[in-house]
Amino acid sequence: MDTFGTTGFTIILILSGVVFIVALAAFIYWTWVITEGTYLGSWAVILGYDIMADKYDGIKEFTLDDESILVLEPILGEIGDLAEPRLLDIATGTGRVPYFMAQDPRFAHFTGRVTALEPSQKMLTLAQQKMADIDFHVNWVRQTAVPLPFPDNSFDMITCLEALEFFPDQTAALREMHRVLKPNGTLMITRRTGWEAKMFFGRHLTREEFELRILSVGFSDAMSFLWETIYDLTIAHKM
Repeated sequence: MDTFGTTGFTIILILSGVVFIVALAAFIYWTWVITEGTYLGSWAVILGYDIMADKYDGIKEFTLDDESILVLEPILGEIGDLAEPRLLDIATGTGRVPYFMAQDPRFAHFTGRVTALEPSQKMLTLAQQKMADIDFHVNWVRQTAVPLPFPDNSFDMITCLEALEFFPDQTAALREMHRVLKPNGTLMITRRTGWEAKMFFGRHLTREEFELRILSVGFSDAMSFLWETIYDLTIAHKM
């Protein structure tokens, strides 16, 4: 092989190697960052949250001012008049919903109970530690969303924030949520939007498709709103 041929072959090998490395890096980024292990199974998602649990609150930077508008106002709008309401927070993470409920003066006389469900032991432990000295009625449960370990018609409201896209079977999870809600109960759930949402191949739904999915498992209505830049919030009810 002449010098030109050898040089050309070497260049091809180098370019092929670069393309392979870039493709592999993109695949790893898609698998572990964008979809957070979803396509590998629930074990991968849980492992990812166990690994990054200590950094989670720092990454999210939740504040009471923001959560009062994004999370607590919708909750109050649905269960504010109920006596001793029971709320289930699915994929509670580090206790986002009960923690900020306990910080907000509007819940100072809250007489209900929050059940906070989370499959990651490290996330759940951090949530319990954050609220260890806070007088608020919370039951902590380590469990996935399917199946939910509760009887039918157990809760007045269910919240599920920034989590549904990572569940192995979204329809099964919605069906379980419907099952454990009481009649006239409320589901408050978010759905990722934007370009990252479309990277969940075979799982991404438009707003209209998602609302139809909720109706298909038995909810009587579903209405979606822009919640954050890359999330919709959907409110649904069980009759």
